[in-house]
Amino acid sequence: MTDVYDKEKRSAVMARVKSKDTTPERALRRILTGLGARYRLHRKDLPGNPDLVMAGRKLAFFVHGCFWHGHDCARGSRVPKANRDYWLAKVARNVARDERSTAALAAAGWRVEVVWECDFKDEPALTARLRAVLDQAAAPSDVATGAPPASA
Repeated sequence: MTDVYDKEKRSAVMARVKSKDTTPERALRRILTGLGARYRLHRKDLPGNPDLVMAGRKLAFFVHGCFWHGHDCARGSRVPKANRDYWLAKVARNVARDERSTAALAAAGWRVEVVWECDFKDEPALTARLRAVLDQAAAPSDVATGAPPASA
């Protein structure tokens, strides 16, 4: 099967695929801000360059697109018919890179949370999950002073 676009158009379409400030990433920021959490974006000094980082809580968030990172949902398990071998190898490389990044962060004492693109379909459930994560990962300074966690 040939591509429906010519080479120049395909290049333009693929160039528009972003890795920062994606719609799911912005939605995660909105939810976390609503929960009272504060974070930094795209820390380049950490393995895998996490999308959001809460350094005081040693908590890193990755927002993964289901297709690009090989999620087991309907969208993630879909493989394009054209250039199938390329896409299978590409997604496999992404999954391997994600595993290396997660392992390196865990070895450095960080907790890693992966939020999948499809998780945003049920935003109340995602918000509850994130609230639990924030409650569990109370900042060490909060524990030491006896103050309630920042998300309370």
